[in-house]
Formats: sequence, C-alpha cells, structure tokens
Amino acid sequence: MLVLIILAGLAAIVLYQLYAVLGRRVGRQPEDSPAVPATATAVERAPDVAVASADDDGVALSGLAAVKASDPSFDVGRFLGGAKSAYEMIVKAFAAGDRAQLRNLLAPPVMAGFDTAIAAREAESRTETVEFLHPPRADMEKAEVVGSDLARVTVRFLAEFRSRTKGPEGEGVEDRRTAELWTFERHTRSRDPNWLLIHVDAAEA
Repeated sequence: MLVLIILAGLAAIVLYQLYAVLGRRVGRQPEDSPAVPATATAVERAPDVAVASADDDGVALSGLAAVKASDPSFDVGRFLGGAKSAYEMIVKAFAAGDRAQLRNLLAPPVMAGFDTAIAAREAESRTETVEFLHPPRADMEKAEVVGSDLARVTVRFLAEFRSRTKGPEGEGVEDRRTAELWTFERHTRSRDPNWLLIHVDAAEA
C-alpha cells in the first residue's frame, strides 16, 4: 500500500479549508458555485514551472514520458491504486478523529493542524464517520518532472460517501459527492518509494 505524507505548511485559513474538504464536505459539491483554486498563501506549493527531462539522445521529454524516463519502475496502475487507498484512509481518519492513523500519514506541522480541527470538533461534542459508497475513482490529470528528478503527478478523485454525524442537536446522515485534485510528488533518485501529497484543490464534478 502506498503510504503518503502531507508536507504542506498550513495557515489558519487552511485549517478551515482542510476541515471543510476532508471532514465535512471532502471537496466541492455539484451545486456549489465554482471555487477559487487554492493559492500559495493557503498551501505551500512548489513552482508550477516544469523542466523537461531528456533521454539519452538529448530529446526533451514531458508529461508521463518524462516521469517514466526519470523512474523506469513507475507504473500508472499501481500508483493510482495506492493513491485511492491513501485517499480513503486520510478522509476516514480525519472524519473519525483517528490521530494514531493520521500520525502515520502526515508530517508533524500538518498533523498539528488536523489535531486542532479534531479538538475543535471534540469540544463541540461532535463525532463523524465516513463510509464510501463506492471505491473512489482516480484518474491521472497531469504528470511532469520538475528540475532533474522531482516527479509530480496530479490525480483527479471522484467519490461518493455517506457522512454520519452526531452532536448536541442530534444525529444526521448525508450522502455527498466529491471532486478533487490531489497533487503528489517524489524525488525519483530517492530510495524512499513514498509519494508526498503537496496540494489539494476542488475540481469540477
């Protein structure tokens, strides 16, 4: 299973965004108006300028070809399968307030943000669980190599889940649909096989 660590530094406004995205709304709903994409002020993100790789003949490569050239072991199917598993794990753990699970997946600064949101929920005596109605759909949206060996892949997730909440006002059940873009990156020369989640964006359903 692909284990992911989120290494983005989050400001106070991001804490609210993460709670909305991963806990209670997990992405923008179809009835919502188009959202403004997150910017570097919300999530620490790497520059969008990609430097193409080159093969042995000096021919510039781009997209998936560049990723495979930089990491010959890269397999799209295996990558997407691991990404789907990680997506479900992170969403469920955050909704359930499972700190132990999250600590295995998140860098300390990001864990601190999640922990604050979970604590706020607990202070309101609220609990939530998420049940995916179907396995999320994951499609590769974009692939590139930045610099000499930094592979970056954006995955479009479409998911349906059932949220069960309990609070002072009673219990509630709501079915929701989500559409999100998650961007992962990895240094292909590193022996560490883990891909890091660096950015989350809402997407059109």
